[in-house]
Amino acid sequence: MTFVLIKGTFHVLGYCLDGDSIRFQADDSANWRKLSGPAAALNALGHASLRMEAVDALETHYQGFHQPLRLARPAVRYILSSLGIHDVVWDETQKRVIKAEDGTEGYILARSTESLRRPVAFVFAGGSEEKDGREISLNESMLSKSLNYGLIVRGLAYPMYYNGLFSDLRHPLTYASIHAREEGRGIWPYDLTTKGFSTTNLGTITNEVAILPKLFRRIIDYMGEGGNIDGFIDHLRNGCEPLVNVAQVQFTRFDSIVEVKGDRVKLTESPENLIFLDKVLCKS
Repeated sequence: MTFVLIKGTFHVLGYCLDGDSIRFQADDSANWRKLSGPAAALNALGHASLRMEAVDALETHYQGFHQPLRLARPAVRYILSSLGIHDVVWDETQKRVIKAEDGTEGYILARSTESLRRPVAFVFAGGSEEKDGREISLNESMLSKSLNYGLIVRGLAYPMYYNGLFSDLRHPLTYASIHAREEGRGIWPYDLTTKGFSTTNLGTITNEVAILPKLFRRIIDYMGEGGNIDGFIDHLRNGCEPLVNVAQVQFTRFDSIVEVKGDRVKLTESPENLIFLDKVLCKS
């Protein structure tokens, strides 16, 4: 599977951080035009907000809510440490970085941008002997050096696949995730995604247990202003998020794999068995 290699620097100063995104400045901004999809969104500093491919880390600041921070922050610390970003000072809310030794060297492998104009990328620290802007094939050996893989193998993030990521890259990520879960690494001892969790109040998912962040975001979208979980499945159905259930070799939708009984919610399929598709595939 071929990607465009883009060299540049990583930045955190002035930004709110989570464990699966980072700001990146390309050495040659012309390389952004080599990606498919809408033009990459750059701010006045020339920084793009990356969405890290194939991973979904616990939320630290979604719509004013967060998942358990004691479980979410290790992913952020891993990103900072791996990229060589040191002396990080946070504001009083512990959300925004107000001081850091950033601008560290690295590179990304990307093919496209997503609907929010963020480049979807595999992230690497340090230099590369490959030419900037060159198309290269990403194999399993190189994948294992990415921060994306590092998050998964340490149990610091859930696997999150979208259409376009080939099976030869999904499979090693899935194996690493299953192994991390079996070993009880990172978030996995606290994960209740497929076991079920209470939504009597949002404190369970914001302070106590880990669940797939995509599911967390949908619950917050629905319950963030109060109320209860009644009607949540209809809310998901109206949102229409098509996917492939790899285990069942079946096209379906997110609402079909979410189960609500009383105040309890769970996924009926493990995250690594899901490949989310473009919403244009939704049928009216």
